[in-house]
Amino acid sequence: MVNEPTHAPLLSIVVPVYGVEAYLYQCLESIRADIPASESDAVELIAVDDASPDGCGDMLRSYAVSRDGVRVVHLSSNVGLGLARNAGLDVANGRYVWFVDSDDWLPPGTIAAVLDRLRQHQPDVLMLDHLRVHEDGRREVDASSPMLRGITGVTRLADQPQLLRVQHTAWNKVVRRDFMDELELRFFPGWYEDIPFSHPLLIGAEKISVLDRVCYLYRQGRQGAITSTRSGRHFDAFAQYERLMDWVARKHPDERLQAELFELMISHYLVVVGNDGRLHPHLRRGFFHRAAAHYRRYLPTGGYPLPPGANGLKHRLVGRGDWVAYSALRQAHRVACRLRRSGPVGGAEGGSLAADENPGRGASAGSTRDGGLTPERRDALAGGRLP
Repeated sequence: MVNEPTHAPLLSIVVPVYGVEAYLYQCLESIRADIPASESDAVELIAVDDASPDGCGDMLRSYAVSRDGVRVVHLSSNVGLGLARNAGLDVANGRYVWFVDSDDWLPPGTIAAVLDRLRQHQPDVLMLDHLRVHEDGRREVDASSPMLRGITGVTRLADQPQLLRVQHTAWNKVVRRDFMDELELRFFPGWYEDIPFSHPLLIGAEKISVLDRVCYLYRQGRQGAITSTRSGRHFDAFAQYERLMDWVARKHPDERLQAELFELMISHYLVVVGNDGRLHPHLRRGFFHRAAAHYRRYLPTGGYPLPPGANGLKHRLVGRGDWVAYSALRQAHRVACRLRRSGPVGGAEGGSLAADENPGRGASAGSTRDGGLTPERRDALAGGRLP
């Protein structure tokens, strides 16, 4: 049961909770303690206990009893991250909604900055910057963060197309509730639930605002996180991209947009299939062939912006369904990385097969719209120079 507030807040923050007993208090306190006293009526915090098997349910009950503006929804059975977000959304009263994951947290000053920008620009979507925080405390700028720089006013995706390539998650976007309803957007079950939610928000928005400030601290390497869990559930990505492509075909049938999304989709599949932490070796071939089937199904008639270098070569191998050649390229890259690490100049496994959850970097010099390689790239690959 959820107690209804007596006011309509500007912002509802929805926090789905499952198996995060060690991190939950930090997350909740980073939100509650950051709300300025003068803004207590402007923000509500809704925590959704997704039938968590640890002590999270009791922690939430205790936390809400002594704190105003905190509401808890207890689900009778586990439904997963996407549907738990929907449950919080169903009881949210704010004009804007922000989905915050319960193992992450906010840096000080975030809430005031977000509220100020929402009032100033009244956007459909407010995009936020973040840092990746590793278990050893190291903080890392996301590779897509520079795409948020230099946008001072309200904009649209047509004017800032690089925004489509910013980390495609729900938690780096604050969304106007009525706008979400206009687009008929909710979260679907399964892993990779952000895919058919995050992209349509940017595609459909008439007013996008960007808060070029670190407003979110994204925890890396937590046990149980899907990006570090080997499972057949990574195959859920295919259904989520089918939902996205169906939505775009119905709502925004633009060939250029479809080409951009197609490149992002194939790049994302290559991230998953190339990552030892996500797929058991016996699942890798099947995932590759499912990706090849989507390549054939969704390939735009006018081609798409092929990534440069080794990534572009891998795209072509997916398009041909050539598992043998892809496996050989992957193995060669891994051997080269091991040699580099053992040499006088160390280095981590590089970008072309690394576990990057934001795979798309866009077409650049050396890429072509028709799915081919420029002579310069072809010569580089023939000579074994894999950037």
